[in-house]
Amino acid sequence: MTGKYIDIQAADGSGQFRGYLATPEVGSGPGILLLQEIFGINWHIRDVADYYAEEGYTVLAPDLFWRMEPDVELGYSEEEFQKAFGFYQQFDIAKAIEDMQASASALRSHDACKGKIGAVGFCLGGKLSYLAAAHCNLDAAVSYYGVGIEADLDLKDQITCPMVMHFAELDQFVPAEAREEITNAFSGRADIETYTYPGTDHAFNTPGRDSYHKPSAMMAHSRSIACFRRALGPHFNLSELWDAHCYHEFAARDVDATMATMVSTPYVNHIPTLTGGVGHDQLKRFYKYHFVNNNPEDTTLIPVSRTVGADRIVDEMIFCFTHTSEIDWMLPGIEPTGRYVEIPLVAIVCFRGDKLYNEHIYWDQASVLVQIGKLDPAGLPVAGGESAKKLQDESLPSNELMGTWSSSESKPI
Repeated sequence: MTGKYIDIQAADGSGQFRGYLATPEVGSGPGILLLQEIFGINWHIRDVADYYAEEGYTVLAPDLFWRMEPDVELGYSEEEFQKAFGFYQQFDIAKAIEDMQASASALRSHDACKGKIGAVGFCLGGKLSYLAAAHCNLDAAVSYYGVGIEADLDLKDQITCPMVMHFAELDQFVPAEAREEITNAFSGRADIETYTYPGTDHAFNTPGRDSYHKPSAMMAHSRSIACFRRALGPHFNLSELWDAHCYHEFAARDVDATMATMVSTPYVNHIPTLTGGVGHDQLKRFYKYHFVNNNPEDTTLIPVSRTVGADRIVDEMIFCFTHTSEIDWMLPGIEPTGRYVEIPLVAIVCFRGDKLYNEHIYWDQASVLVQIGKLDPAGLPVAGGESAKKLQDESLPSNELMGTWSSSESKPI
């Protein structure tokens, strides 16, 4: 937990309630109202608040159960679920709207909140995020598997801000009929996005629960961040940040400067060889002893294309080197062969705010092994240096590894 609790004054004069406030490292940013599940402001909600603070937002998660019982914080056991469901059954939506309005006002007036505000919520909070979009003058909203939104579609014209709604295909609390009703209601709105994640169930975003599905959670977060970046900011030059990181890695070969471009708990995964590191200490060890100072002197990166998204970059390049030293991360255990290698390489780089969070690096290991003479390509559908040449010159021949290619030459197309 990196945030703190603040007091929020209820609009009806009935007292104060707590809210968990998380702020970005720079001290301020656009605001996000984080709306709870039926389990209260528990560890998961606080983690989400800290996560969005890392993305550059000032996040306030108000305790919306305070009128029934202050400071509810439940886990996900069956006993706790039954208690949480009891709170849900007693929950006063009208008072919750008032408390969300008070929370939005508190967020806007806080010194750490600069600019516009949005909302994100989960389960009950997913429905509340929809209601907040209708009642709290938001600039953007995100809903995760919001339960009961279809019952309030009469408010759809009051939602004038961009909104993203995430649903789980197998969710019994938000069945297919409800999802279809919601999607149809907003079918004419380009600024309202709805997504259903195949094979997932309710609460697919919560680590530790049986329904947690990390790939869908990652995809949903990217779509959520894209919505917030467009509507609220902050805007970061991801291309420039990635270039600086690569400079420290390959040109300056400065491990400390490389680590300074990353979040406090980053990770790197070189997919073909399973090399890299998870967490600051493991990754720094990897960079210091097995990567930054482990690349041949003539290592060169030739950019081919770059796609920049809201929270990640996809970089396509040609990676060139002469195998004059053992390359732990790419060719572990292989003595230098002195062979020259050129391979297409793709880096998918995810950011949190203005820092790198993770890197997934892909290349064709068979191509590398062919080029250093460790794999005989005869009779195998693999290519050596031709793959890099073909990437740079599309006019070079295609399909030469396909023995059946000539058989289709005279066939009609």
